[in-house]
Amino acid sequence: MTERVVLAYSGGLDTSVAIGWIAEETGAEVIAVAVDVGQGGEDLDVIRKRALACGAVEAEVADAKDEFADEYCLPAIKANALYMDRYPLVSALSRPTIVKHLVAAADKHGASIVAHGCTGKGNDQVRFEAGIQALGPDLKCIAPVRDYAMTRDKAIAFAEKADLPIATSKKSPYSIDQNVFGRAIETGFLEDIWNAPIEDIYEYTANPAVAREADEVVISFKEGVPVAIDGKPVTVLQAIQQLNERAGAQGIGRIDMVEDRLVGIKSREVYEAPGAIALITAHQELENVTVERELARYKRQVEQRWGELVYDGQWFSPLKRALDGFINEANQHVTGDIRMTLHGGRAVVTGRKSAESLYDFNLATYDTGDTFDQSKAQGFIDIFALSSKIAAKRDLG
Repeated sequence: MTERVVLAYSGGLDTSVAIGWIAEETGAEVIAVAVDVGQGGEDLDVIRKRALACGAVEAEVADAKDEFADEYCLPAIKANALYMDRYPLVSALSRPTIVKHLVAAADKHGASIVAHGCTGKGNDQVRFEAGIQALGPDLKCIAPVRDYAMTRDKAIAFAEKADLPIATSKKSPYSIDQNVFGRAIETGFLEDIWNAPIEDIYEYTANPAVAREADEVVISFKEGVPVAIDGKPVTVLQAIQQLNERAGAQGIGRIDMVEDRLVGIKSREVYEAPGAIALITAHQELENVTVERELARYKRQVEQRWGELVYDGQWFSPLKRALDGFINEANQHVTGDIRMTLHGGRAVVTGRKSAESLYDFNLATYDTGDTFDQSKAQGFIDIFALSSKIAAKRDLG
């Protein structure tokens, strides 16, 4: 029986060439799988037909936008997940979504190998292969660009020789990955970290320096889930899409950073994630109102570790699953409304309202009639500082 390979297929030059390349190198039949996570571009049926025209024996396409938003982006919002306190895990979140469909296709078609188009220098090879091993421990993984030295020049030559129905024009100077949660831009002149980004690289965000009217928005959450924008019910996908448009129009969500890759190198990355940044900003503020102090303090530690695990391709790991349980529990009371002004590249919270609020005006006010008993403060301070006081007497004695 001929061996079968499931290939993560994008419809572009590299993965189109990979279909025939894998067949030549391994003698296997190739099943192409394309997953729509809101990256835009060509129609899924066009992509499916191209895969077949390039030699795939089967081609599957999946509209996974809602799945991606509900099962991957939403946990990141609940976790306030920002790798290195800045990056909202745009690419890292899409990989386990795609992996799930690849493994399901391998099972359906009796494939023993899963292939992807990653290089040997990036994080995505780890995210794909660690995920595949977690969901299909018996599956093998191959990466033509990495394993068979399928360079861009070789890919173009292969496509022209085989007369593949794919454009072989000069590649964009940038490497771009995008989905509904955001957009990542790297390589080209950005590899010199002294070079500033230029406006031409951005698509999801307008120039924040251009004068325009501010936009006020109210985001409503229920147990950490965005459920309405300006009082109108939305799905998670719709919340991200609407805030991509509105926050993006104000230049919100641009990130330019030197990032610590899992493989040990530092990499200059430019991101734009307007909806993600707006939602995480609102969610963080609602947690400030509704989550008890000690839980909130501990959750911040969990958030950092959760983000690192997802960045490192450990979405399906036991620790990540266990932390999900903690994060969901911590979001039980994160219900209410956050009002924000979107303007000049910033999402600024201006109002908070929640039936689950722990903010007590009568305790917080400095006006007459407050209910906080200040007479108890002195005794509390004496006991709270006692251990430091004893140590100070020893050290100064």
